[in-house]
Formats: sequence, structure tokens, C-alpha cells
Amino acid sequence: MRSVFAVGAASVALLCAVAGPATAAESPGQKIADALRTSPVYVDPSLSSAVGPEDQRTLVQKIRQSRLPIRVVLVPLVEGDNWGGKSEQLIEVVHERMGGGPAILIAPGHYPDDIEAREWPADAHQAERATASVFFDDAMKGAGLTKRISRAIDLIEAGNGNAEYERRTAGLGTSGGASPKKPAAQGTSPVVRIVTLAVGPVLVLAAAWLLLRRRSRLRDFGTPFAMPRSVFAAAHRADEDGLRERAGEEVVRLGEEARAATGDPTAIERALDAYAAAGTVLDRARGVPDLAGVFALVAEGRAALSPAPATLPLCFFHPLHGPATRRIPWRPLGRREQLRVAACDACLRAVRTRRAPEVLTDRLDDRPVPYFEVPAEKSLWAATGYGSLLSDSSLAARVQRGDFTRTLE
Repeated sequence: MRSVFAVGAASVALLCAVAGPATAAESPGQKIADALRTSPVYVDPSLSSAVGPEDQRTLVQKIRQSRLPIRVVLVPLVEGDNWGGKSEQLIEVVHERMGGGPAILIAPGHYPDDIEAREWPADAHQAERATASVFFDDAMKGAGLTKRISRAIDLIEAGNGNAEYERRTAGLGTSGGASPKKPAAQGTSPVVRIVTLAVGPVLVLAAAWLLLRRRSRLRDFGTPFAMPRSVFAAAHRADEDGLRERAGEEVVRLGEEARAATGDPTAIERALDAYAAAGTVLDRARGVPDLAGVFALVAEGRAALSPAPATLPLCFFHPLHGPATRRIPWRPLGRREQLRVAACDACLRAVRTRRAPEVLTDRLDDRPVPYFEVPAEKSLWAATGYGSLLSDSSLAARVQRGDFTRTLE
């Protein structure tokens, strides 16, 4: 499963969610939140042709009749915007700027005709599954945003979203245990995403992938803030497709943990930054080194949420070995400078006994080389050692300022 939780350059939006009053009034999230205090439906002017004044009045009337804390936020979502092009970030930020509390927020989803919802407290009205089920309702294909949102509101008001979701998705899935792939639908303009109809095999693949994504978000992820070594053991054995699926699961889990976290706002902000950056890398990952970077970012986010003292990054030599246990001095072969890198127990023993540790490889000029031998300007991971070589910033900060995108160009 390829996650769409790549959240791109979402740091501005995330800062809006935790910033103080001095900056809140100027943030896009605050602007939307203020508008929602007057009307439960906010439509960006650029989308007024798709959801016109009459459509807005229809939705407002339906929401008010339901007497539920439903809010609809319709804005164009494009990669690199204040929300990183992702509805999850838009919804989270707007909810924060509204002051939190009980709410149901609905926004455009990731595919044509898709809409998404988040609910506080979770599952109080089965809003997330009610909204998700609309995507799988054949009667809603090509119905337009207003009708689809109206249908979702009906299901939320009826309180039978879980049953409707299960009924609509009962016949969907994958055959032979294969993981469905996300269709290449990135970069579509917001208006086209709203009005374009997905047809044929692409829609089938999209539906199957979205089904798995929805289910993965709704399941119990176990003990918060834990990233067991078994995760890395399984990831290390997986092929690229399997590794991508596991990375996607860990990104989803980090997002759930960060949203549920309480305590230090700065720590939560760092975790959300890592979640956003991990999503960006996952959506653009070209191979195992990039997918290993997703795990490194997830580990960074988990470390921010953990009450434990400062945690080391993943193993410098091979991030899929898991968390490092200590820093050691190490000098690359043929070089004079010595580095202090974070190493797992196995690599620590190898270095101490003058054996070559197992190293993650990348490709340079079509030949496999240790990833850290790729020029730093061509690889964020070589430049940072998956976090080992950073002293004044974080991996998430590097991704958010565009370092990862730059190395892909």
C-alpha cells in the first residue's frame, strides 16, 4: 500500500495549529476558523463555480437541521500549499484554530469524488466511515461535491456510518494477497480533481487502495509511541513493495499517535512535522533508501512524543537495523576525517572487530554503492546519515525546507 499521507511542505500549517495569538490572526487556518463561526460551510472563492451560493445554502440548511457540530471546508488542495495538499492537515489545523472540542469536519479527499471527515470525540457519530462510504456508493459516482457531502451528512445524522461502510466495501479487496497500488493521480489541479470522473481499471485500483487506507486508519495501532524492533526486522526482510506498505502503516500510526498526544505543545509540533515530512518522502520515494528515510522520520516523530530522554536516531550504517544503541567514532574507508555516528549493536560489534558492517546501498552512475558515498547534493540521506550527522536541525526540517525534493530533481 502506498500511503498518501505525504504531507509535503505543511510546516506553516502545523505552526498555525500550535502558534500563539500573535500569529494566529494571520494564518490561513485562522481565517477559515473565523469564517466557520459565522457559517458551517466555508468555500474558497476559487471553488465557487463548483459549489455555488445555492449549493452552499443547501448544505448550511442541512447541517443546521441536523443539530450536529458539522463543518464543511472546501479549499483547493495542491502540493506545497499551506496544507501540503492533504486534507488531513487542513482538517487538523482548522480544528485547532477553532479551539478544539466536539466537531465533525468534512473536506475534499484525495481522489475525484472523494471526501474525508474527522470527528472529535472519535466515532461519536461514526462520521469518518459514514463519509468514507460515499466514495464506494455507485449511486454517488459523478454526483458532485454538494450531493456527496449531503449524503454524508445524512449518514452521520443517522449514526449508521459503520454499517454502511462495511456494506459498501464488503466486495472490495485484493486478490492473491497482493497489495493494490495507488494510481498516479498526483499533481491534478483542484478543480479537475473535483469534477473529473475516474473510470475503468484506475477507479477499481483507487477504490481498493482507498479501502485499505481507510481500514488502516481506523484500526487499533497498539501501544502508543512504541516502534518495536520487530517492525524493523520485518521491514529488513521485505522487498520494495512490502517495505513501502510497512512504511505507510508506520506513517499512519505516527499521525494517530501525534493527534492523540497531550502534553508539551512543542513536542507535539515536532511529531507533526515529522509526520508531514514522512508523508512527503513516502509519496515520492524512488527506492529502498528513500523508504528507509520514511522510517527515520517516523522514529524522529516517535522520539519527540516519548517521555524518555533524548533518543538516538536509527542506525547510521543501515537504518532498517532499527534504533541505534550508542554513538561511535568511525572513519570512512580512504578518508582522513572521523565521524561520530549512531550504530546498532550488530554494527557496533562489526566496527569494533574491524569487520565491515552491513550497509544500506544506493545507486550512483548505475552501480550500487554505500548510500553515504552518494554526493550529499544528490542525497538527503548521505548528507544527514539518516539523522546521525545532524546537530543543529532535524530530518523533518530538512525535508520541509525542500532538501529531499531538491535531491530528486
